[in-house]
Amino acid sequence: MKKTLLALLFASCFNYSANACTGITLSTTDNDHIQARTIEWGHNDLNSKLIISPRNHTFTSTMPDQKSGLSWTSKYGFAGISVSDDRFIAEGINEQGLSAGLFYFKNYGSLAKYDPNKTDNNITDMDFVRWMLSQFKTVAEVEAALNKIKIVTVYFDAQGNPSPTAHWRVSDKQGNSIVIEIMDHGKINIHKNTAKVLTNAPDYNWQVTNLNNYINLHPGSSPAQKINDVDAFSFGVGSSFVGLPGDISPPSRFVRAAFYVNSAPKPQTSQQAVSQAFHILNNFDIPIGSEFTDKTHIPDLPSATQWTSVIDQNNGLLFYKTMHDSTIKRVDLNTLNFDAKQEVKQKLDNGKFHYQDVTVK
Repeated sequence: MKKTLLALLFASCFNYSANACTGITLSTTDNDHIQARTIEWGHNDLNSKLIISPRNHTFTSTMPDQKSGLSWTSKYGFAGISVSDDRFIAEGINEQGLSAGLFYFKNYGSLAKYDPNKTDNNITDMDFVRWMLSQFKTVAEVEAALNKIKIVTVYFDAQGNPSPTAHWRVSDKQGNSIVIEIMDHGKINIHKNTAKVLTNAPDYNWQVTNLNNYINLHPGSSPAQKINDVDAFSFGVGSSFVGLPGDISPPSRFVRAAFYVNSAPKPQTSQQAVSQAFHILNNFDIPIGSEFTDKTHIPDLPSATQWTSVIDQNNGLLFYKTMHDSTIKRVDLNTLNFDAKQEVKQKLDNGKFHYQDVTVK
Protein backbone atom coordinates (compact mmCIF):
# COMPACT_ATOMS: atom_id res chain seq x y z
CA MET A 1 0.00 0.00 0.00
CA LYS A 2 1.38 3.40 -0.96
CA LYS A 3 2.24 5.84 1.81
CA THR A 4 -0.20 8.46 0.51
CA LEU A 5 -3.06 5.96 0.67
CA LEU A 6 -2.10 5.01 4.20
CA ALA A 7 -2.11 8.68 5.15
CA LEU A 8 -5.62 9.16 3.82
CA LEU A 9 -6.82 5.97 5.50
CA PHE A 10 -5.59 6.80 8.96
CA ALA A 11 -6.34 10.49 8.77
CA SER A 12 -9.97 9.59 8.14
CA CYS A 13 -10.26 6.69 10.56
CA PHE A 14 -8.04 7.36 13.55
CA ASN A 15 -8.15 11.09 14.24
CA TYR A 16 -11.62 11.08 15.79
CA SER A 17 -12.87 10.25 19.26
CA ALA A 18 -16.14 8.63 18.20
CA ASN A 19 -14.93 5.04 18.37
CA ALA A 20 -17.00 3.61 21.21
CA CYS A 21 -16.38 -0.12 21.46
CA THR A 22 -18.07 -2.07 24.26
CA GLY A 23 -17.06 -5.64 25.14
CA ILE A 24 -18.58 -8.14 27.57
CA THR A 25 -17.83 -11.67 28.75
CA LEU A 26 -20.43 -14.29 29.64
CA SER A 27 -20.11 -17.90 30.74
CA THR A 28 -22.55 -20.77 31.12
CA THR A 29 -23.17 -23.30 33.87
CA ASP A 30 -21.30 -25.78 31.63
CA ASN A 31 -18.26 -23.46 31.50
CA ASP A 32 -18.71 -22.36 27.91
CA HIS A 33 -17.22 -18.90 27.42
CA ILE A 34 -18.63 -16.11 25.28
CA GLN A 35 -16.82 -12.95 24.16
CA ALA A 36 -19.03 -10.26 22.66
CA ARG A 37 -18.49 -6.68 21.54
CA THR A 38 -19.69 -3.78 19.47
CA ILE A 39 -17.60 -1.56 17.27
CA GLU A 40 -18.70 2.01 16.75
CA TRP A 41 -17.40 4.47 14.22
CA GLY A 42 -19.71 7.31 13.23
CA HIS A 43 -17.51 9.16 10.73
CA ASN A 44 -17.22 6.79 7.78
CA ASP A 45 -17.77 3.19 6.76
CA LEU A 46 -14.97 1.02 8.17
CA ASN A 47 -15.35 -1.34 5.20
CA SER A 48 -15.11 -4.29 7.57
CA LYS A 49 -14.79 -7.76 6.07
CA LEU A 50 -14.95 -11.33 7.29
CA ILE A 51 -11.43 -12.74 7.08
CA ILE A 52 -10.76 -16.50 7.09
CA SER A 53 -7.04 -17.05 7.54
CA PRO A 54 -5.42 -20.50 7.11
CA ARG A 55 -2.56 -22.25 8.86
CA ASN A 56 0.97 -21.93 7.49
CA HIS A 57 0.27 -18.50 6.08
CA THR A 58 3.15 -16.02 6.13
CA PHE A 59 2.66 -12.48 7.43
CA THR A 60 4.93 -9.45 7.56
CA SER A 61 4.07 -6.36 9.57
CA THR A 62 4.55 -3.13 7.60
CA MET A 63 6.15 -0.34 9.60
CA PRO A 64 4.96 3.31 9.56
CA ASP A 65 7.78 4.18 7.13
CA GLN A 66 6.86 1.20 4.92
CA LYS A 67 9.84 -0.89 6.01
CA SER A 68 9.29 -4.56 6.82
CA GLY A 69 8.94 -5.51 10.45
CA LEU A 70 8.34 -8.88 12.08
CA SER A 71 7.59 -11.81 9.77
CA TRP A 72 5.90 -14.96 11.02
CA THR A 73 4.09 -18.07 9.82
CA SER A 74 0.71 -18.90 11.32
CA LYS A 75 0.35 -22.02 13.46
CA TYR A 76 -3.43 -21.79 13.69
CA GLY A 77 -6.22 -20.76 11.37
CA PHE A 78 -8.66 -18.10 12.51
CA ALA A 79 -11.79 -16.18 11.56
CA GLY A 80 -11.96 -12.47 12.24
CA ILE A 81 -13.49 -9.15 11.27
CA SER A 82 -11.27 -6.44 9.82
CA VAL A 83 -11.46 -2.66 10.03
CA SER A 84 -10.36 -0.18 7.33
CA ASP A 85 -7.77 -2.56 5.87
CA ASP A 86 -8.07 -6.31 5.32
CA ARG A 87 -4.88 -6.81 7.31
CA PHE A 88 -6.21 -5.18 10.46
CA ILE A 89 -8.26 -7.62 12.52
CA ALA A 90 -10.40 -5.95 15.19
CA GLU A 91 -11.94 -9.12 16.62
CA GLY A 92 -11.55 -12.83 16.02
CA ILE A 93 -11.22 -16.41 17.21
CA ASN A 94 -8.77 -19.12 16.17
CA GLU A 95 -9.26 -22.86 15.83
CA GLN A 96 -7.94 -23.41 19.38
CA GLY A 97 -10.56 -21.12 20.91
CA LEU A 98 -8.32 -18.11 21.59
CA SER A 99 -10.20 -14.86 21.12
CA ALA A 100 -8.64 -11.41 20.81
CA GLY A 101 -9.90 -7.93 19.99
CA LEU A 102 -8.73 -4.32 19.96
CA PHE A 103 -10.54 -1.41 21.62
CA TYR A 104 -9.78 2.25 20.96
CA PHE A 105 -7.57 3.77 23.70
CA LYS A 106 -6.93 7.35 22.61
CA ASN A 107 -4.98 9.69 24.93
CA TYR A 108 -3.98 6.81 27.24
CA GLY A 109 -2.26 4.26 25.01
CA SER A 110 1.41 5.14 24.49
CA LEU A 111 3.62 2.77 22.52
CA ALA A 112 7.38 2.32 22.47
CA LYS A 113 9.30 4.73 20.24
CA TYR A 114 9.76 3.42 16.73
CA ASP A 115 13.39 2.86 15.69
CA PRO A 116 13.67 2.45 11.90
CA ASN A 117 17.08 0.79 12.32
CA LYS A 118 15.74 -2.04 14.47
CA THR A 119 12.57 -3.49 12.98
CA ASP A 120 13.07 -7.28 12.97
CA ASN A 121 10.86 -7.86 16.03
CA ASN A 122 8.54 -4.89 15.46
CA ILE A 123 4.83 -5.32 14.90
CA THR A 124 2.28 -2.54 14.50
CA ASP A 125 -0.57 -2.18 16.95
CA MET A 126 -3.07 -2.89 14.15
CA ASP A 127 -1.36 -6.24 13.40
CA PHE A 128 -1.29 -7.34 17.04
CA VAL A 129 -4.62 -9.21 17.03
CA ARG A 130 -3.69 -11.09 13.85
CA TRP A 131 -0.35 -12.07 15.40
CA MET A 132 -2.00 -13.42 18.56
CA LEU A 133 -4.73 -15.35 16.76
CA SER A 134 -2.32 -16.96 14.32
CA GLN A 135 0.29 -17.97 16.91
CA PHE A 136 -1.24 -18.96 20.24
CA LYS A 137 -3.92 -21.09 21.86
CA THR A 138 -3.93 -19.80 25.45
CA VAL A 139 -3.69 -16.51 27.31
CA ALA A 140 -0.57 -17.78 29.10
CA GLU A 141 1.19 -18.32 25.78
CA VAL A 142 0.38 -14.76 24.70
CA GLU A 143 1.70 -13.32 27.95
CA ALA A 144 4.93 -15.33 27.68
CA ALA A 145 5.57 -14.08 24.14
CA LEU A 146 5.02 -10.36 24.73
CA ASN A 147 8.67 -9.74 25.64
CA LYS A 148 9.75 -11.11 22.25
CA ILE A 149 8.09 -8.36 20.21
CA LYS A 150 7.95 -4.60 20.15
CA ILE A 151 4.58 -3.02 19.36
CA VAL A 152 4.83 0.25 17.47
CA THR A 153 2.45 2.71 15.88
CA VAL A 154 1.02 1.95 12.45
CA TYR A 155 1.17 5.54 11.23
CA PHE A 156 2.73 8.99 11.82
CA ASP A 157 0.90 12.13 10.76
CA ALA A 158 2.50 15.04 8.89
CA GLN A 159 3.72 16.52 12.19
CA GLY A 160 5.34 13.24 13.22
CA ASN A 161 2.71 12.36 15.82
CA PRO A 162 1.78 8.68 16.16
CA SER A 163 -1.81 7.63 15.46
CA PRO A 164 -4.00 6.85 18.48
CA THR A 165 -3.60 3.25 19.56
CA ALA A 166 -5.69 0.55 21.25
CA HIS A 167 -5.82 -1.72 24.22
CA TRP A 168 -6.66 -5.37 23.84
CA ARG A 169 -8.86 -8.08 25.34
CA VAL A 170 -7.49 -11.64 25.07
CA SER A 171 -9.36 -14.74 26.25
CA ASP A 172 -9.02 -18.50 25.92
CA LYS A 173 -11.62 -21.25 26.10
CA GLN A 174 -10.41 -22.28 29.56
CA GLY A 175 -11.93 -19.06 30.90
CA ASN A 176 -8.77 -16.99 31.26
CA SER A 177 -9.23 -13.38 30.15
CA ILE A 178 -6.85 -10.43 30.29
CA VAL A 179 -6.67 -6.81 29.18
CA ILE A 180 -3.36 -5.64 27.70
CA GLU A 181 -2.62 -1.91 27.93
CA ILE A 182 0.58 -0.26 26.70
CA MET A 183 1.19 3.09 28.33
CA ASP A 184 4.03 5.49 29.18
CA HIS A 185 5.97 4.93 25.95
CA GLY A 186 5.94 1.16 25.87
CA LYS A 187 5.22 -0.09 29.38
CA ILE A 188 3.03 -3.19 29.11
CA ASN A 189 0.34 -3.57 31.77
CA ILE A 190 -1.65 -6.80 32.02
CA HIS A 191 -4.91 -6.92 33.98
CA LYS A 192 -7.16 -9.86 34.70
CA ASN A 193 -10.55 -8.97 33.24
CA THR A 194 -12.34 -9.33 36.56
CA ALA A 195 -15.11 -6.92 35.58
CA LYS A 196 -15.89 -8.98 32.44
CA VAL A 197 -16.18 -5.69 30.57
CA LEU A 198 -13.98 -3.50 28.40
CA THR A 199 -14.70 -0.16 26.76
CA ASN A 200 -12.19 2.59 25.93
CA ALA A 201 -10.39 5.27 27.94
CA PRO A 202 -9.44 5.76 30.75
CA ASP A 203 -7.33 2.75 31.69
CA TYR A 204 -8.75 -0.49 33.05
CA ASN A 205 -7.76 0.10 36.69
CA TRP A 206 -9.54 3.47 36.64
CA GLN A 207 -12.68 1.92 35.15
CA VAL A 208 -12.78 -0.81 37.80
CA THR A 209 -12.23 1.70 40.61
CA ASN A 210 -15.04 3.84 39.21
CA LEU A 211 -17.49 0.99 39.84
CA ASN A 212 -17.25 1.95 43.54
CA ASN A 213 -19.36 4.99 42.70
CA TYR A 214 -22.27 2.73 41.75
CA ILE A 215 -22.46 0.16 44.55
CA ASN A 216 -25.94 1.45 45.43
CA LEU A 217 -27.39 0.17 42.15
CA HIS A 218 -29.31 -3.11 42.28
CA PRO A 219 -31.64 -5.00 39.95
CA GLY A 220 -35.39 -4.71 40.42
CA SER A 221 -37.45 -2.08 42.21
CA SER A 222 -36.99 -0.18 45.44
CA PRO A 223 -39.49 -0.76 48.25
CA ALA A 224 -42.01 1.95 49.03
CA GLN A 225 -41.22 4.30 51.88
CA LYS A 226 -42.67 7.31 53.62
CA ILE A 227 -40.84 10.56 52.98
CA ASN A 228 -42.13 12.95 55.66
CA ASP A 229 -45.88 12.73 55.08
CA VAL A 230 -45.57 11.56 51.47
CA ASP A 231 -46.13 7.93 50.53
CA ALA A 232 -43.37 7.36 47.94
CA PHE A 233 -43.41 4.31 45.71
CA SER A 234 -41.80 3.03 42.54
CA PHE A 235 -43.34 4.09 39.24
CA GLY A 236 -42.34 0.73 37.78
CA VAL A 237 -39.59 -1.85 37.42
CA GLY A 238 -36.06 -0.49 37.55
CA SER A 239 -36.19 2.03 40.36
CA SER A 240 -33.40 0.21 42.21
CA PHE A 241 -30.93 1.23 39.56
CA VAL A 242 -32.00 4.81 38.99
CA GLY A 243 -28.73 6.62 38.35
CA LEU A 244 -27.29 3.99 36.02
CA PRO A 245 -25.47 6.20 33.46
CA GLY A 246 -27.06 6.17 30.04
CA ASP A 247 -24.71 8.30 27.96
CA ILE A 248 -22.23 6.88 25.43
CA SER A 249 -18.98 7.93 27.14
CA PRO A 250 -16.57 5.02 27.83
CA PRO A 251 -16.88 5.20 31.67
CA SER A 252 -20.67 5.21 31.49
CA ARG A 253 -20.75 2.31 29.06
CA PHE A 254 -18.33 0.39 31.28
CA VAL A 255 -20.61 0.81 34.31
CA ARG A 256 -23.76 0.01 32.35
CA ALA A 257 -22.24 -3.10 30.77
CA ALA A 258 -20.91 -4.32 34.11
CA PHE A 259 -24.37 -3.89 35.65
CA TYR A 260 -26.15 -5.82 32.92
CA VAL A 261 -23.59 -8.63 32.90
CA ASN A 262 -23.71 -8.89 36.68
CA SER A 263 -27.50 -8.90 36.84
CA ALA A 264 -28.07 -11.33 33.95
CA PRO A 265 -28.99 -14.90 34.93
CA LYS A 266 -26.24 -17.40 34.17
CA PRO A 267 -27.29 -19.25 31.01
CA GLN A 268 -27.24 -23.03 30.89
CA THR A 269 -26.23 -23.42 27.24
CA SER A 270 -23.90 -21.60 24.90
CA GLN A 271 -26.83 -20.84 22.58
CA GLN A 272 -28.62 -19.09 25.44
CA ALA A 273 -25.44 -17.17 26.25
CA VAL A 274 -25.01 -16.03 22.65
CA SER A 275 -28.61 -14.79 22.61
CA GLN A 276 -28.13 -13.05 25.97
CA ALA A 277 -24.98 -11.34 24.73
CA PHE A 278 -26.75 -9.86 21.71
CA HIS A 279 -29.60 -8.61 23.92
CA ILE A 280 -27.20 -6.96 26.39
CA LEU A 281 -25.24 -5.29 23.61
CA ASN A 282 -28.42 -3.91 22.06
CA ASN A 283 -28.19 -1.36 24.90
CA PHE A 284 -25.01 0.01 23.32
CA ASP A 285 -26.22 0.52 19.76
CA ILE A 286 -25.47 4.18 19.02
CA PRO A 287 -27.84 6.02 16.66
CA ILE A 288 -26.01 7.93 13.96
CA GLY A 289 -25.65 11.61 14.73
CA SER A 290 -25.69 11.44 18.52
CA GLU A 291 -21.97 12.25 18.75
CA PHE A 292 -22.04 15.15 16.28
CA THR A 293 -22.28 18.77 17.41
CA ASP A 294 -22.30 19.97 13.81
CA LYS A 295 -25.37 18.33 12.27
CA THR A 296 -24.42 19.43 8.74
CA HIS A 297 -21.69 16.81 8.39
CA ILE A 298 -23.37 13.62 9.59
CA PRO A 299 -22.25 10.82 7.25
CA ASP A 300 -24.65 8.63 5.32
CA LEU A 301 -24.56 5.66 7.70
CA PRO A 302 -27.54 3.88 9.28
CA SER A 303 -25.80 3.62 12.68
CA ALA A 304 -22.58 4.47 14.46
CA THR A 305 -22.54 0.84 15.64
CA GLN A 306 -21.15 -0.70 12.48
CA TRP A 307 -21.19 -4.29 13.72
CA THR A 308 -21.74 -6.43 16.78
CA SER A 309 -19.99 -9.79 17.20
CA VAL A 310 -20.46 -12.66 19.63
CA ILE A 311 -17.89 -15.45 19.87
CA ASP A 312 -18.62 -18.88 21.33
CA GLN A 313 -15.09 -19.95 22.17
CA ASN A 314 -15.70 -23.52 23.26
CA ASN A 315 -17.76 -24.43 20.21
CA GLY A 316 -15.74 -22.45 17.67
CA LEU A 317 -18.52 -20.15 16.46
CA LEU A 318 -18.43 -16.51 15.37
CA PHE A 319 -21.75 -14.65 15.16
CA TYR A 320 -22.26 -11.11 13.94
CA LYS A 321 -24.79 -8.55 12.75
CA THR A 322 -24.21 -5.23 11.04
CA MET A 323 -25.56 -1.71 10.81
CA HIS A 324 -27.12 -2.58 7.46
CA ASP A 325 -28.57 -5.98 8.37
CA SER A 326 -29.66 -6.99 11.86
CA THR A 327 -29.99 -10.63 10.78
CA ILE A 328 -27.52 -12.65 12.87
CA LYS A 329 -24.97 -14.52 10.76
CA ARG A 330 -22.81 -17.45 11.92
CA VAL A 331 -19.37 -18.71 10.97
CA ASP A 332 -18.56 -22.27 12.11
CA LEU A 333 -14.80 -22.67 12.42
CA ASN A 334 -15.20 -26.45 12.60
CA THR A 335 -16.20 -26.53 8.93
CA LEU A 336 -13.56 -24.13 7.56
CA ASN A 337 -10.64 -25.28 5.46
CA PHE A 338 -7.64 -23.99 7.37
CA ASP A 339 -5.30 -25.82 4.99
CA ALA A 340 -6.20 -23.45 2.15
CA LYS A 341 -3.39 -21.61 0.36
CA GLN A 342 -4.95 -18.15 0.56
CA GLU A 343 -7.03 -16.09 2.94
CA VAL A 344 -10.73 -15.74 2.22
CA LYS A 345 -12.06 -12.17 2.40
CA GLN A 346 -15.72 -11.32 2.01
CA LYS A 347 -18.07 -8.48 2.83
CA LEU A 348 -20.03 -8.78 6.05
CA ASP A 349 -23.30 -8.03 4.22
CA ASN A 350 -24.59 -6.70 0.91
CA GLY A 351 -25.23 -3.23 2.29
CA LYS A 352 -29.01 -3.61 2.31
CA PHE A 353 -31.63 -3.70 5.04
CA HIS A 354 -33.23 -7.15 5.28
CA TYR A 355 -36.51 -8.20 6.79
CA GLN A 356 -38.91 -11.13 6.67
CA ASP A 357 -42.43 -10.37 5.48
CA VAL A 358 -44.88 -12.37 7.62
CA THR A 359 -48.02 -10.67 6.39
CA VAL A 360 -50.92 -13.13 6.32
CA LYS A 361 -52.39 -13.12 2.83
